[in-house]
Amino acid sequence: MPETQHIERHFSASDTIRDIVIGMSDGLTVPFALAAGLSGAVHSTGLILTAGGAEIAAGSIAMGLGGYLAAKSDADHYRAELKREYDEVERFPEKEEEEVREVFREFNLDEAQIEPIVQKLRQSPDKWVDFMMRFELGLEKPNQSRAWISAITIAVSYIVGGIIPLIPYFIVSVPSQGLVASVILTLIILFIFGGVKGRFTGTPIVKSGFETMIVGGLAAAAAFLLARSFS
Repeated sequence: MPETQHIERHFSASDTIRDIVIGMSDGLTVPFALAAGLSGAVHSTGLILTAGGAEIAAGSIAMGLGGYLAAKSDADHYRAELKREYDEVERFPEKEEEEVREVFREFNLDEAQIEPIVQKLRQSPDKWVDFMMRFELGLEKPNQSRAWISAITIAVSYIVGGIIPLIPYFIVSVPSQGLVASVILTLIILFIFGGVKGRFTGTPIVKSGFETMIVGGLAAAAAFLLARSFS
């Protein structure tokens, strides 16, 4: 019988999805809260749109910068640990060998199986250090352009998310009507966004949609109440 080809479908874009979630979540809630708070204090949708647009611009820059600094910090941390690990392999090889053995003992390998692996790693310091970075420290080599990719992804996601709650205010002229439509639209988009996220991460789509809608809705409601209390 012909063998059925087995294709493993593992999700490998978790960092990008995380950045999109961060940007979209904040983009959906913060401008919504600002617009909702202003809806009860002003009588012009134009003013709400102006304030919302300014907030989206400032928020996307701030969030993008935060994503850039976070990714750069991870890369700096990796480089520092890599340098330290090379130094330890050179100065304390016996100690590092024992640490390799400890890793494999956790997989219930006996000493006769472990020792050839240790000796093989000793012959290649680069692979030895790479092994220690992965299995001792749990660190993966970061993408060199990760910081910029993260910044742009978060910023664009924030802008996209921020525009959605403001769409009704482009259509209606009465802020209170815009608020009702904005609430409905934001909740629908949160559900859809959660479902799409679940599709990529392997979580049941409906469950992920409802969880995102509830969490995002509660965050937006809290932000709305705070905005209203100061308006």
